[in-house]
Amino acid sequence: MARTAAYERPSATPRAWQAVLEHIEAQLLSGELAAGDRLPGERQLSTDLGVGRSSVREALRVLEAMGLVRTATGSGPTAGAIIVATPAGAMGALMRLQVAARGFPVADIVRTRLVLEASVVEELAGADPVPSLAELTRLLDAMDARDLAPDDFLALDAAFHLGLAEASGNQVIAATMAGLRSGIEGYARAGVARLADWGATSARLRHEHRGVLEAIRASDATLARTLIRDHIAGYYAETLAETSAPPTARPAAPIPAPPVSKEIRSW
Repeated sequence: MARTAAYERPSATPRAWQAVLEHIEAQLLSGELAAGDRLPGERQLSTDLGVGRSSVREALRVLEAMGLVRTATGSGPTAGAIIVATPAGAMGALMRLQVAARGFPVADIVRTRLVLEASVVEELAGADPVPSLAELTRLLDAMDARDLAPDDFLALDAAFHLGLAEASGNQVIAATMAGLRSGIEGYARAGVARLADWGATSARLRHEHRGVLEAIRASDATLARTLIRDHIAGYYAETLAETSAPPTARPAAPIPAPPVSKEIRSW
């Protein structure tokens, strides 16, 4: 259908943080920036690129997750972000993935997320001790703001899922999730227009996020895996629903997910 075809191609207009990321990526790939070089400060990058400093920080966070920069707080010659690796070989491919992700079929991105994120939460739940989830909790608290616009909510949502990957300590998974982030956020934003009730959906998503964290804290790897798969596949299914369907109807997920546990059905 034309509706689905359009949905498979998220908007090519980059968000502000993506513009910063692509600017730095281009300099790395061209050799203009190399290992040991220090990036301009947040204020200068913000002024040069015409974006907010929060967008600069978000781009640096993605580059740090990919293992390309290291950031330090404070002031003086050691503050800011320094290049610690150049995007050669596999890392170069991951950087190109970040740019290409906006054009990937959504179904392929979702299937990849199901594999990666199910593995991530299972590993986190099985860790002893469980890694700190404080930053992830902070993101969920920010998503509870009543006046949060859908785009801002979904930007925090993407940060939450990337944060799960980073918490696992697996740099390859974290880098791959960072590479897919623009595609993930793109299809999530495109789906908002297909929702009958954004308020109800966002409330459900917040509840599901917290359920995943609680399962991790409880060291219940099976439940954490089930919850994250239901969460990812559920939003994909809901946002591909026909607009003529009854508001309460939920289509079967195009991507098979494990059966919803008894605990979830009782919520």
